Amino acid sequence: MTEPLETGATIGILGGGQLGRMLSVAAARLGFKTCIYEPAGDCPASHVANYHFKAAYDDHDALRQFAQAVDVITYEFENIPTSASDLLEEIKPIHPNRRALATSQDRLTEKTFLNDLGLTTAPFADVTDAQSLDAAIADIGCPAILKTRTMGYDGKGQSRLSSPDDAARALDDMAGASAVLEGFVTFTHEVSVIAARNADGQVACYDPGENVHENGILSTTTVPAKLTPSQRTDAVLIAAKILNALDYVGVMGVELFVTRDGLIVNEIAPRVHNSGHWTQNGCLIDQFEQHIRAVAGWPLGDGVRYANVTMENLIGDDVDRLPQVAATDTAIHLYGKADAKPGRKMGHVNRITGHP
Repeated sequence: MTEPLETGATIGILGGGQLGRMLSVAAARLGFKTCIYEPAGDCPASHVANYHFKAAYDDHDALRQFAQAVDVITYEFENIPTSASDLLEEIKPIHPNRRALATSQDRLTEKTFLNDLGLTTAPFADVTDAQSLDAAIADIGCPAILKTRTMGYDGKGQSRLSSPDDAARALDDMAGASAVLEGFVTFTHEVSVIAARNADGQVACYDPGENVHENGILSTTTVPAKLTPSQRTDAVLIAAKILNALDYVGVMGVELFVTRDGLIVNEIAPRVHNSGHWTQNGCLIDQFEQHIRAVAGWPLGDGVRYANVTMENLIGDDVDRLPQVAATDTAIHLYGKADAKPGRKMGHVNRITGHP
């Protein structure tokens, strides 16, 4: 058995965005303190966390002070510099572990890992230059999409190829970064499973949610998703298989394409996930509390859903609709961001649409 953290302990969170904010709120409900490490000031998590280390990820002195001030470390985003996580891990445990972080940080590593587990992904190939891109196109065909191997999110770092004639332009879009070419997958819809595992090997999965994206950014997640009973079981088993293979501790988002031939893994995210926000109003124990429970060495909740929910992201000037939204029976979750920029997630709302 893993020794659980006692209430009053401090959980360190790398990143000060909205996920760090909601993790801090969940930690406070369980009697924990939180300490945010975030280079930017006035970030969403800083409004609710107990402490905020405002320092860069290459500030080794600040990183050491942060690690010494907390009891365990977790993170709200994947793109943490390796040098920073190396230093922190020497001082305090990091959950999820470094293998999970390294696997998800690199699309080529991630897809190779998934295939090695016997899971199906879109066809892919490593691209380092024009010659390797031409070879990848010849093998995979078009349409396809060229993605940077690292640092991509919300549709960034991607370039679509309708034909081989688009190769030079797509390669220029990568700006010299290593890339991977992915073949297009014919699918009916995308679903995601929010799954958790603790250090004792206990696994708990939430019902799959059905996702709709607009301009590469998640727009809505709806539960229950359109899945057959066997597809629903397969989705949960896939997520559990990934968690166990990584000896994972924490919450993970697993995105899946639903096809005629079965489920295809799109990508994994080693953290609480946008498509799991519906759990805040559809489950007794939401994904944020589940993650805190896992990294603190506590038993997991079972994640049973007691309501059907549609989660809608408020992106950019969507927040201008707040007066109308507030007049409805809708749970509002705002992130405390001052400026409503295009493509920026400002908050989300959860609507109860029925009960199982």
